[in-house]
Amino acid sequence: MSSSIAGRADWLGDKHLQRLLGILAEGGEEARVAGGAVRNTLMGQPVADIDIATTCLPDETIRRAEAEGFKAVPTGIEHGTITVVAGGKPYEVTTLRADIETDGRRAKVSFGRDWQADAERRDFTINALYADAEGKVIDLVGGIADIEAHRLRFIGDAEARIREDYLRILRFFRFFAWYGDGRPDAEGLKACARLKEGLGQLSAERVWSELKKLLSAPDPSRALLWMRQAGVLTSVLPESEKWGIDSIHPLTRAEKDLGWTPDPLLRLEAIVPPDAARMKTLAERLKFSTAEADRLRHWALSVAVEPKTTEGELAKKLYRGDRQGFVDRLRLSLASARARAVEDTEALLEAGGFSRLLAFAVKWEKPVFPLKGADLTAIGAKPGPKLGEVLKNLEVEWVEAGFAPDRDALIKRAAEALEP
Repeated sequence: MSSSIAGRADWLGDKHLQRLLGILAEGGEEARVAGGAVRNTLMGQPVADIDIATTCLPDETIRRAEAEGFKAVPTGIEHGTITVVAGGKPYEVTTLRADIETDGRRAKVSFGRDWQADAERRDFTINALYADAEGKVIDLVGGIADIEAHRLRFIGDAEARIREDYLRILRFFRFFAWYGDGRPDAEGLKACARLKEGLGQLSAERVWSELKKLLSAPDPSRALLWMRQAGVLTSVLPESEKWGIDSIHPLTRAEKDLGWTPDPLLRLEAIVPPDAARMKTLAERLKFSTAEADRLRHWALSVAVEPKTTEGELAKKLYRGDRQGFVDRLRLSLASARARAVEDTEALLEAGGFSRLLAFAVKWEKPVFPLKGADLTAIGAKPGPKLGEVLKNLEVEWVEAGFAPDRDALIKRAAEALEP
């Protein structure tokens, strides 16, 4: 593999980035693009964020950036990180550093000028690559060879790297899902299994953030399998222990074949039981957002739909329940049926049924009940419990009739119901 990303990294030619690298390298200092941008370019994958490592101390980084007219925000100055906004794009600029004290969650650092020490404090070899302003790649830990082999490897001693930050256990499986091939590195896998109890020290937000990134990989099934075998999956997601992860691969196959966007929450639903109480506990434990918790709850509460269900019957279920919950159920059912259809003709018919119902559910729009309380008071009904009961019963009739009765028909029925 070439030790240069010149010609492959369009982002490197950005004039604002080049100017930022230039001012940070003046007066005997150095600055290089670091980490993911270099890794992804070498692997032919999209680049989202661009991070910079420099020998400039944080205050000097701020001074130089502002002198150039860039905005500098001290987003993590205690760890040497300044976010510089140049040309409307944010760049995290971090001073070279070494960890002097860690507790498995946070590290105290000292700033320095040693690129080797800075590389060796990072987690994986493929994340410790640098590139200068011309695109020359600097590899101090063997990251290029590991990229060529699609191998994920801790830098140095795996246990030592994990004890610096236990989140690296989850990152090991996340990066394996995205970039690894074959079996995970044996030493890394053993270290993750031995030190999994340390995951309990992490905040729920960090754990869920990593799990979401892992579940967003093109196909996380292999990584989840190794997580389960190492006991890591049960540590962070005990709900999956007796439910299994066998549905993940059929789901990712369906996503690819049917053009579905990879959905980390749907993939989570594939490996946990549809138990509303347990899903509530899960959402609280991992501090889900309100939208995430609601979606998980609605999915768990949505009743299973048989493949022979008619669109009319499904419409009634959708009206009474949550559409997204039913869509999730149908997608998982369709993915499972498609996987079984390879050897089971009955499953092929089921897949056709689920596909039909899913298409209907995705396009379905909830109809509006055409009757209001004011319509009943207009024909002489008195406000109160009876009026509410009549409205509720009429809505049930309307749904059961396939949403067909119009406002006039409903008012006529209301008048009959309100007769003494």
